[in-house]
Amino acid sequence: MSDARAPRVVKPFFRVLSPAEARAALERFGPLGTERVAVADAAGRILAELIVAADDMPHFHRSNMDGYAVRAEDTFGASASQPSYLRLVGSIEMGDEATRVLERRETMRISTGGMIPPGANAVVMIEYCDELVDGTVEIQRGVSPWESVLRIGEDIRRGDPVFPAGRKLRAQDLGALTGAGITEVAVGRRPRAALLSTGDEIVPPDVQPRPGQIRNINQYSLAAMIREAGGVVLDLGLVGDTAEQLKTALSRALGEADVAFLSGGSSVGTKDMALDVIASFPDSEVLFHGIRYAPGKPTILARAMGRPILGLPGHPVSALVTFRLFGAPLVKLLAGEKPESAFAHERTARATLVRNVPSEPGREDYVRVTLELSADGRRLARPVPGKSGAVFSLVHADGMVRIPLEAEGLEEGDEVEVLLF
Repeated sequence: MSDARAPRVVKPFFRVLSPAEARAALERFGPLGTERVAVADAAGRILAELIVAADDMPHFHRSNMDGYAVRAEDTFGASASQPSYLRLVGSIEMGDEATRVLERRETMRISTGGMIPPGANAVVMIEYCDELVDGTVEIQRGVSPWESVLRIGEDIRRGDPVFPAGRKLRAQDLGALTGAGITEVAVGRRPRAALLSTGDEIVPPDVQPRPGQIRNINQYSLAAMIREAGGVVLDLGLVGDTAEQLKTALSRALGEADVAFLSGGSSVGTKDMALDVIASFPDSEVLFHGIRYAPGKPTILARAMGRPILGLPGHPVSALVTFRLFGAPLVKLLAGEKPESAFAHERTARATLVRNVPSEPGREDYVRVTLELSADGRRLARPVPGKSGAVFSLVHADGMVRIPLEAEGLEEGDEVEVLLF
């Protein structure tokens, strides 16, 4: 390629940040916008508005137990040795409106979820009641007013806030929304994430690699991780190791997607031209080139055409760990998650380290571990050997243990927090 066709070249450099500084740089990228979706399709989405209840929930006094609806004062003092006797005057079927007023010394059968009849203010559990042949019910336990009853608005009142903006909706949240009369919500738009890999040595998984070649690992794992984080994947596949090919692919990525993830090409080897290509876009900005952590130090965060670019290391373990720690939070921030949620590890466990793990002060290390139980029932964390190119060291691991930036390592017997995969 001639000099006239080459992109504007900048001298390769490392603008290395601490992990905390890198996370702060990622927070410069925020929500992309909103869209309205049916509640049925909103699992995992990020609310873009405050939701308030459209109705009281429940909107009638409702039984919390199978048993007998009563006036609580008719049961005061009742016990197994001195029961109270109430006249049975009917049953309340599920889904029916109870209209008959319960008078003094009367009772009605009721199922869990049934409507409490007018005049009643408690339910006696079926275990403490016996129906007698003369049409009375023996009550063997006294109840207090509103015992075993979910009162009108006790779950939530009409007009009360249900969920704040920024909440990630879970399965149980969807039920709460529909129960409160809400069928549609405004959520953050799913980020469209372009994914491309560089490397002439990379071949598709259905090709038998020649010596010096490797099958494509990162593209498939990273695509799955983007989807797990809430993004929509635009798979641009493999890109050859020339600046012209990379610029063409990145131009498409930035034109069609909200964020671009580049696997490979982020270190300072002779063929790693990613930084130069990014810098060739008008108004581009490199926020950092390097994070003081391992595995995955040569990571790039940049902005071009108004969109973020995250350049990941090429080695599979480094790429996947870096995406979990920095790429997934970026997708979540774009989808509307708040930083404290986007960077939080959803699943963790406490365990005891079974051997010493050294570390270099000034670098935050993430050590892959397996979990096992000791004979006395303690959870143990065992470090997994393997370098950044050994993908099965990640497959065999149950999670990672963080060694702080200032530490020289961890010692056998230390209690550690495991970030679970």
